[in-house]
Amino acid sequence: MDTETDTVRRILTETGDTWAVVGLSNNERRAAYGVAAVLQRFGKRVVPVHPKAETVHGERGYASLAEIPFPVDVVDVFVNSALAGAVADEAVAVGAKAVWFQLGVIDEAARERTRAAGLDMVMDRCPAIEIPRLPG
Repeated sequence: MDTETDTVRRILTETGDTWAVVGLSNNERRAAYGVAAVLQRFGKRVVPVHPKAETVHGERGYASLAEIPFPVDVVDVFVNSALAGAVADEAVAVGAKAVWFQLGVIDEAARERTRAAGLDMVMDRCPAIEIPRLPG
């Protein structure tokens, strides 16, 4: 069975480079803004998903995952735990390959549903912390 570390590595290196970042806006004080910049530096395409649908880091934003007109590989979730399960379900519905819940975002039932649907799932971790740790 995979360890969480194996899943983190697989999502960051094999799952694909299009990341929908739910909760990403132009608010530079929010963690999502900085994390998205790190993901871009490591070659990921970052797609902002926020009710304001703002363009962030040069990428057009969308109000929901369902509005994105192209495939998304990973859904990175920057909403509170009470809302995160619905985002995970939407990620499954749009055909994402993985869901990543940020630090402090925890929903065990959502993790079970997401994994049962065949997606990789990481919870309570940050890709901006994990990606520089990758070998190579």
